Amino acid sequence: MGARVLCGSCRALQGPARPGELRTHVDRRSAHSEPADGPELLRPCSGSSRAADGDPEGRDAEDGFPMAVRHNEVALAQHEMCPIYSVCNASADSNALFMEIANREAGRLGLQVLFHEKPFAGINGSGKHANWSMGTDTGLNFFHPGKDDESRTIYTTAIACLAHGLCQYNELMRCAVAHAGNDHRLGAQEAPPAIISLYPGQGFEAHVDSIIAGGALLGYKAEKKLQSTGCKASMAVEANSEDRNRTAPFPHCGNRFEFRAVGSSQNCSFPVMICNVVMAGGMAHLADQLATGKKLRDCVAEMYKTNRHVIFTGNGYSAEWPEEAKKRGLPNLNTTPKALATFNSAKNKAIFKKLKVYEADETDARAEVMYENYNTTLAIEAKTMIHMMETGILPACAKDLQKYTNCKALVGDREQVYGSIKAGTQKLKEVLSKVPHSIQEEATYYCDVVKPQMVALREVVDTTEGLLESGLYPYPTYETLLYSHHH
Repeated sequence: MGARVLCGSCRALQGPARPGELRTHVDRRSAHSEPADGPELLRPCSGSSRAADGDPEGRDAEDGFPMAVRHNEVALAQHEMCPIYSVCNASADSNALFMEIANREAGRLGLQVLFHEKPFAGINGSGKHANWSMGTDTGLNFFHPGKDDESRTIYTTAIACLAHGLCQYNELMRCAVAHAGNDHRLGAQEAPPAIISLYPGQGFEAHVDSIIAGGALLGYKAEKKLQSTGCKASMAVEANSEDRNRTAPFPHCGNRFEFRAVGSSQNCSFPVMICNVVMAGGMAHLADQLATGKKLRDCVAEMYKTNRHVIFTGNGYSAEWPEEAKKRGLPNLNTTPKALATFNSAKNKAIFKKLKVYEADETDARAEVMYENYNTTLAIEAKTMIHMMETGILPACAKDLQKYTNCKALVGDREQVYGSIKAGTQKLKEVLSKVPHSIQEEATYYCDVVKPQMVALREVVDTTEGLLESGLYPYPTYETLLYSHHH
């Protein structure tokens, strides 16, 4: 049994199946029009957003990314698409192709698809859910519980390997989704926390504890329930009895796991590759243990006991979870610089080399590229902000104040607020002039010094948006950005 789990020709059966859960925002650069009536999730997608998708039911299938579902998402001007599952490398390529075509078609219609993880403050951001599984080239899915003893043993063993990989290479999983845009989402009550944990379901968690206590690998059965559709004319449908836990970064979903922390602007290939690495690391460890002559049950029980603390079935959004995770020894790498500092550790270099993914110098090179991407993104954002202040916001503030020359009683606190923008812009220029030259120190500086100054300046400018005469404000307002694509 152990040999079959470990020696079958393995490949990923489920790829990054929900690139639309990058929950993209569609923006029109034109005059405001009233939003359509009805709940956002239930009403049809607007004509312009449908067109921007490039005829989802027809051309998308022809271009290589056939959709299973598309619908509106929670936020205004936000939409989701879910393609049909396929092998991971093909699915990742299709995902990238969809993004390219969506932007091209949107531009043709005067729209812009926003793949940024958090384009609007205070409104749900966007992300991808990489639905990932693994199995043999004969169609056996390791993460489907099955109905016979063999399937259930494989299922229990495979999750033991995954738990080992996630626990021992926890930082790698965090690095897989670490970049500037995703720092705005992770842990922000709309995406999983930056703490990587495994959610196999509460029923399976109890089964794990029974194995650790000496129980058999068999005994777990995935419970089903009848889910009402809410319509008397429709029959109830069979569904898993347990929810997938949307507060978890890596929950089980019936026959696969869902990596819910991938950023909407990311290429899915790297996160899925890391999923494969941590799983292979766990399988390699089990193979080594079996090679010593130990029984499969004992090896699996030992792996669960050693890595039990990575399994968490509670509320990942709760204030108590970070404290609990700290007690368990799980890292909380809540910023990209903290995560990237762990990527080229000796432990990670060793597993990459063992699995023939990266040599040590290639791991260092990958880390340097990720640092450069982060630093470049923050530098561009900060310099763009200064440019917007000096060429747009501050001149508009000056023109606005001129209108109150003969009616000082109506000026209010405009002079103070507008002056704060000038001071904040100057301070941002000063901190940018002191960026260190070391690539790691530069990333930390951008995160801890530059970003907070940008946030402080942005808060003042947000106040200004409500003070300036609408005709003077040099950029589209939130109202225009969020509503104007509906028609």
